[in-house]
Amino acid sequence: MTHSSTPQGTGPFIGVPPPLLPSITETKHWFQAMDNFCRFMAIKAGDRVLMLTDPLLDPRVVDAFSGLAAARGATLSVYMAPDTRLPGIPETLKPLIQEATFVVSTWFCSIEDPFNVAMRKAGQRWVKITYFRDLDVLKTPQARFPVELVSEIIRATERRIPRGRDFDIRFTDERGSDLRIPFTAAMRDTMYAGLRWQGKISAAEPGCYAHYLPTHGPNFWDSTAMKNDTNAYLAVEGVLYPQWAIGFEKPFAEKIGVVFKDRFVTEVTGESDDAAVLREMLVGGKLIEGGGCGFNPKAPRNTIYPAGSNAPGALHFGIDLAKPSDFIRRVMPNWEEPPIHQDLVVLDATVTADDVKLIDKGFLMALRDPAVVELAATFGDPVELLEGSV
Repeated sequence: MTHSSTPQGTGPFIGVPPPLLPSITETKHWFQAMDNFCRFMAIKAGDRVLMLTDPLLDPRVVDAFSGLAAARGATLSVYMAPDTRLPGIPETLKPLIQEATFVVSTWFCSIEDPFNVAMRKAGQRWVKITYFRDLDVLKTPQARFPVELVSEIIRATERRIPRGRDFDIRFTDERGSDLRIPFTAAMRDTMYAGLRWQGKISAAEPGCYAHYLPTHGPNFWDSTAMKNDTNAYLAVEGVLYPQWAIGFEKPFAEKIGVVFKDRFVTEVTGESDDAAVLREMLVGGKLIEGGGCGFNPKAPRNTIYPAGSNAPGALHFGIDLAKPSDFIRRVMPNWEEPPIHQDLVVLDATVTADDVKLIDKGFLMALRDPAVVELAATFGDPVELLEGSV
């Protein structure tokens, strides 16, 4: 008697449960996401909310903030720029920003403009809504993932990073990447003392610069480590073999190498058309974000637009270009960032701080931290919440 080695029949193969009917889940999921949104924004009576917007922002997002502000006894004003890519805050707008207690922005200059930095140091709260340009984003799994749990995942990662001594953060992968960022003990204290690395990721914190949806970053290294001196020298050296980059339709078929010396891109290796585009774009550019990591387990790993995958353990490396890129202008004319920036994406890196492993082949080690698992258990099944597919 013989047995066939292939399944019999012509019907579909179903080995996992089908999705539940939307009528069973959509209302409770919506309320989860709405509660996250309201608690995250923490608008309070008397707040003077200012939204810095652009013409392509979903107007329902403005309405959401307007409704929340009205419900909390706050006021809301809106200023619309022609696009998101302003290089800095216009002088004529600064008095309006100075009057606000809480700023919600789509503008690229939100983070590094010295005026904005000074306002936050004085206690002004900022939220960047790069990942909330469409109200329907609230219907996604990452929107309803508990904010408190994202905070604990970030804190668990920070706890793994050495204190009181110098160390290197090293990024490697099976393609041959080996990029090192040297940290002094003082740089470590400065970088990881920030609100976001302490898990204080909501807009409730005076002086905050928060991202909503709360999926993006913080970075393992950026100018924060040098007290916001964007031109500070640092011997960041090595090679990165990114799998993807913003504006490219799909991951690279060729192994393309990006070589760094003292933060600057000195060479791009490879023979493909993608390599040629990156070579023209990146050589002479400066690394400004070293390993921006995702911390929301429900963020999709293979979605990298507009600023890198935000799945836990996925990394983006931000490079400010030596000159504007015509490629970016052609393929992303409405990108939220100016054509002088590029994010290289690595989905499977191993990241170590000397002998401590932070990420193992794209898996964020903090997802199995006992404190993270314990907190996750208060919201549901910790394995499903932290490691379940989306």
